[in-house]
Parts: sequence; C-alpha cells; structure tokens
Amino acid sequence: MKKITIPAAVASLALVLAACGGSANSTPSAPTPTTSGVLVDSSGLALYSPDGESTTNVRCTGACAAIWKPLRPGAATLAGAKTITRPDGTKQIAVGGKPLYTFVQDTPGNVTGNGASDAFGSKQFSWHTVMKGAGAKAAPASSPPMPRSSGY
Repeated sequence: MKKITIPAAVASLALVLAACGGSANSTPSAPTPTTSGVLVDSSGLALYSPDGESTTNVRCTGACAAIWKPLRPGAATLAGAKTITRPDGTKQIAVGGKPLYTFVQDTPGNVTGNGASDAFGSKQFSWHTVMKGAGAKAAPASSPPMPRSSGY
C-alpha cells in the first residue's frame, strides 16, 4: 500500500502545480542578472515592486503574497523606508512610496523576477526590481521578460 500512496501523492502534487500556471522550464535562457544596483533585503534577495501599487493601494494579497513575499519590518535596513499596514493588517516595508517584495524563485545575489507578469484573480501584475538611490525607483526589465502566467 505504501508503494502506491507515494506515487499517487507525487502525481497529485504535479497536478496541483500544473494547475497553478507554473512552468516546467526552470533553466533561464539568458544568464541570471545579479543584484548589482538593486535594493536587497538582509539575506541578499532582490526587492521588487509591481506597477500600479502604492503605499495606499496594496494589491498583492492572498495567493500573490505567497509567491511575492511582502518585505517585513526588520528584514532589511533601507534609507527612507516606511512601515505600512497591508489590507490583512500585517506590516510591510515601503520605499519611495512603493511596497517592497521578494520573489520566492530568487536566490541571494540573483534576480529572476524582473519583468515578470502574472495575474491573481482579476488583478494583473508587472514586477520590477527596485534600484538603489534616486528615491528607490522600480527599474524596467533589462533581461528578456519572464513568460506571462495566468496565476499561481
């Protein structure tokens, strides 16, 4: 019975992940950009902000916040950072009027989410790294954009 249960669990997990709109292609076609010039958290993860979001209009909630993790107070030391309250009541760091996030597929020192587009429910998102200095502005994608996803 145990031999059947494990393959069934693996198959179920594969179905769930496939339904989430993820890609089976985990190898980037271009070299992964580094975090040079990009704001990072205390772990070295790149910081992102989506188009259309501000400190008074936080749209990345629910499933979105499971993929794009809100930057929590204490997770980074950033000049000009402000703490905001998210719709669910939790706290998040913002710089230059933009709430900050990390991307679950990044590793310290590497940027993989710049230019990513996705949708959660009826909300569309286009993500950009946040650059150091100059009021911490979101940067346009400098590498080929990630494939568009229908959500996670």
